[in-house]
Amino acid sequence: MPISEFVKYIQTEKRLSPHTLVAYKRDIEFFQAFIKSEFELSDFSKVTHQIVRSWLVHLKQQDISNRSINRKLSSLKAFYKYLLTNGKVSENPLAKVVAPKVGKRLPEFVEKEKVDTLLETESEFDHDDLRDNLIIELLYFTGIRLSELIGIKLSDIDSTNQQVKVLGKRNKERIIPLSSEVLKNIADYLNVRNNLPVLETDHFLVTSKGKKLYPKLVYRIVNKRLGTVSTQDKKSPHVLRHTFATHLLNNGADLNAVKELLGHANLSATQIYTHNTFEKLKTIYKQAHPRA
Repeated sequence: MPISEFVKYIQTEKRLSPHTLVAYKRDIEFFQAFIKSEFELSDFSKVTHQIVRSWLVHLKQQDISNRSINRKLSSLKAFYKYLLTNGKVSENPLAKVVAPKVGKRLPEFVEKEKVDTLLETESEFDHDDLRDNLIIELLYFTGIRLSELIGIKLSDIDSTNQQVKVLGKRNKERIIPLSSEVLKNIADYLNVRNNLPVLETDHFLVTSKGKKLYPKLVYRIVNKRLGTVSTQDKKSPHVLRHTFATHLLNNGADLNAVKELLGHANLSATQIYTHNTFEKLKTIYKQAHPRA
């Protein structure tokens, strides 16, 4: 079956994350259900660009955002590229399809004063409290993604060289420096972690039962902690990644250096943070210039 073959291909050849594999498969199956119900088609080679356009109209009528539509369209483009390369279709029906325009959305971040307040929170010396504080610190001081945080193993932390190794998208490794403050808190946490009654993993951050952390738990921890200092709608681990990048650039960091720290494949992904920096410059200009 083309869909299962495609998913196997992007899993083995492209080495995409499990989350991305699920999203691609779901998007293509959604399209498959549409062409079957609306056009009585089961053969992907019979799909025309008019059919794809009618699918886009169908998505718009369901009040699906342009951003989400483009993601589904991206899945379908990758699928048809695979079919074309492997001779399963003679032409790509998406070649004549234009993606809907999406306005640039500035990344949300937490103001420095609020982060300072958050980091000054006194720690209890029980496992969960030390771990929760460390989760906030690592996300903010390193800018790593949620999946990268969860994936850190004990062997990835190099206290001697003050750095941590993380495994990013497409299994790409990168090294990120750690401050002496974070290293001290890591040592405090390890003293408690290593004395848990049961340890079932070599991952650095664990649950109170000694198991590897899971995304929903980290999200709840971050959401609760950020809720103590901020009223903004988004209070996720990714907001701390945005905050890391924005604060670095606001303090004069080189854009290419921030790109490497974030693990972006190209500079365009990092440049979105310069918009926040420019907004700050405009505010300073208005406040400081006598004729602004």
